[in-house]
Amino acid sequence: MIYKELVITNDDGLKAKAAASFVQVANQFDSQILIEFSNKKINAKSIMGLLSLGVKKGESIYVFANGSDEKDSVEALAELVENGFGE
Repeated sequence: MIYKELVITNDDGLKAKAAASFVQVANQFDSQILIEFSNKKINAKSIMGLLSLGVKKGESIYVFANGSDEKDSVEALAELVENGFGE
């Protein structure tokens, strides 16, 4: 299992469009991917779970991955976040 802290930098935080992009990327991988925020852990492949966190710009999340492609999955999600979800 590996993990990485990511700071959400886009203006809308992890709301509709950004959350959809995040889930879409997460679903490309076989590994189990979890997000921890504010003492909650959710499945990163669940749009409803992600939206329920209410992550805003400037807040940090932890992405945990466990599986055969764990490193690639965390790198892809980190790249998505660092690029501001393509905005």
